[in-house]
Amino acid sequence: MLRHIRPLATSATYTRWLHLLIPLAVCSVWMFISMDTPWVLMVLAIPVGLLPGMRLAEGVQAQLLLTPAEHGSPHAAISATAAADWADRWRTVLWLELRLVFGVAVGVATVWLPMITVDLVISGTGGNVEQSWLTAVLQPHWWYLLLTPLPLLVLLAVVVASGELITLAARSLLGPSPVQRLTALEERTEQLLERNRIARELHDSIGHALTVAVVQAGAARAADDPEFTARALTAIEETGRDALDDLERVLRVLREAGAPTGRQPTLVEADRLLDSARRSGAKVDADVSGPLEEVPAAVSREGYRILQESLTNVLRHAGTVPVRVRISVANGRLELNVTNPLGDSTGSAGGGSGLRGIRERATLLGGKARTGPHRGEWRVYVSLPSHGLG
Repeated sequence: MLRHIRPLATSATYTRWLHLLIPLAVCSVWMFISMDTPWVLMVLAIPVGLLPGMRLAEGVQAQLLLTPAEHGSPHAAISATAAADWADRWRTVLWLELRLVFGVAVGVATVWLPMITVDLVISGTGGNVEQSWLTAVLQPHWWYLLLTPLPLLVLLAVVVASGELITLAARSLLGPSPVQRLTALEERTEQLLERNRIARELHDSIGHALTVAVVQAGAARAADDPEFTARALTAIEETGRDALDDLERVLRVLREAGAPTGRQPTLVEADRLLDSARRSGAKVDADVSGPLEEVPAAVSREGYRILQESLTNVLRHAGTVPVRVRISVANGRLELNVTNPLGDSTGSAGGGSGLRGIRERATLLGGKARTGPHRGEWRVYVSLPSHGLG
């Protein structure tokens, strides 16, 4: 019972109700213009929704009223950004159409159900039955007063259910696309990796300074030599000053939590990965064909990461073995094929998180990935759509 009542004590229920009633105001204005053509609003929603800025306006409003707890959060399920492509624009159009339908339905219920309550009160108190359409067909009975809470309870149920449904629709239609989610996840991952690197650097710097201080102080005390003690104190001072400089630099980076992590590499820079693998001792035979520079940025970035993980997997599990890398762009698809001889532990990597990450990246971009033994070799094959993803 409490589970059903709890939403009524939540402020989001009433802000969602307000959000649902806003389209009713637009419909009311239109009814003054033309009472017989309410369908025109559904038609007008199409060109309005195709405007890039409309997605931003709807996203801000939905964040404020539908998910106020997430407003301003970088991880909000509803985006507050302008439409980036035609897919976003058409999703905005569908959102506006749904919002009109929900708004009119909830608006009618908001007016009609309280009217029923009033009618029941009139009928139950023996009032003039001609005052309303309901009491016009009902004979006055006192027990109608017992029914008066029912329309209001139904209204509250409609408000709660409609609010949940419109919020689910907003998360789906106004939320980030799979490519945007992947990009945000990649940026977050890069930030975490950078902070882990900074933590290791800080640990090494401060740990080294403290170690030097402890050793030099102990040695100076044991030597009982003023000249040696002076040199020890000088070393402690210089090491401590360097550690303080490192600490200040690290803290300055950590304070800039919202700073971008920098430009992400793409497959145009695949030679960096190939040269790195060669310097590690692997014999890499690479063949690149097709216009890599024309591949959309999101696809090219993920292709770079997939190639990076594939080469890392070879070096980790098979060692410095011959590796064949084939990268091609043709017929609207980007294909990556990395093969190497099976090593003693290569096969055991099939269920690793790295290869699972390759498959997940490919799936999010609408592509496919196959990893595992193939004709006596270990193969990573990935095919991604190279058009329509900006």
